[in-house]
Amino acid sequence: MENLSLLSPFLKRGSEFLGVKYPIICGAMTWVSEPKLVSAVANAGGFGCLAGGNAPCDVLRRQIEEIRSLTKHNFAVNLITIAPSYRDHLAMLSEIKVPYIIFAGSFPKEKEVEAAKATGAKVLCFASTVSIAERMIRFGADGIILEGSEAGGHIGHVATTVLVQQVLYKFCDEIPIFVAGGIGTGKMMAHMLMMGAAGVQLGTRFVMTEESQVHPAFKEAFIHANARDAISTPQYDSKLPVVAVRALRNRGTDNFGALQLRLLRELEAGTIHRQQAQEEVEKYWIGALRRAAVEGDVTMGSMMAGQSVGLVDRVMPVADLMTELLTDAEKELESVKKKLGC
Repeated sequence: MENLSLLSPFLKRGSEFLGVKYPIICGAMTWVSEPKLVSAVANAGGFGCLAGGNAPCDVLRRQIEEIRSLTKHNFAVNLITIAPSYRDHLAMLSEIKVPYIIFAGSFPKEKEVEAAKATGAKVLCFASTVSIAERMIRFGADGIILEGSEAGGHIGHVATTVLVQQVLYKFCDEIPIFVAGGIGTGKMMAHMLMMGAAGVQLGTRFVMTEESQVHPAFKEAFIHANARDAISTPQYDSKLPVVAVRALRNRGTDNFGALQLRLLRELEAGTIHRQQAQEEVEKYWIGALRRAAVEGDVTMGSMMAGQSVGLVDRVMPVADLMTELLTDAEKELESVKKKLGC
């Protein structure tokens, strides 16, 4: 990209931290963020993240090797802390080194952050509240992904606009912070950078790229969806703590409610332990997401999407998406400069 004279200074910190040209992160999405998409983002100058999901270790290892065969650029491996294979994934990364590890799903323990850093990787942790951000910084995270509730997939309950004021303003000088949740345009990216973000993370926009291997029916559903169609799942009872998930409402999301009620009955009857129940919840989402993203079952499957789905109207190559984001961000900075009379 050329003619990014106003934008370039705002990109510098995040680019240097991630070791990429542009600090635009393609969020890790199970069954979506696989080697072809990750490498395409990396080759376009962005930062791709491989979704660990609940893949067997040998599969995850092969995917890492495939990415390395497709790109020479940096990327991350995303580990879901509430996935049944999580501990095996973390142990495997002590053998097969990757440059960046991102913890997602819930929040890692301090020893897990230490174990990840001991591999030589830089570690990024999600934060969905100010207290979690403080804890992850205390645990030794090298960077924070500040994710508002507008995001898709596993989410917290606080909006991006509030988190920016509570966390970004407070800690951006201390640690690189990448903002996620509802970011869908270069114009918004420019404002996040001006407010102190080291970069941004997008998920929904990258689903709608040609390199994304999701089923055509999945993409078609995104094109026709409105922002209000991407709903967050409720937690019915504190006896079964579940991480909220944002997805397009269909029969699959309705069935999740029924699953929670069944598991609560089993917990009360003592026929299942809480950890088993939580694993059942995670298995449900992994399986339901596969049905939608891979098999194209947009009725019963899970179509995890952020509210930025309302900004999506077409499929484009990754390179074109990157160009659009950067060009629009530069134009927005030019507009701001004129308004300030500079």
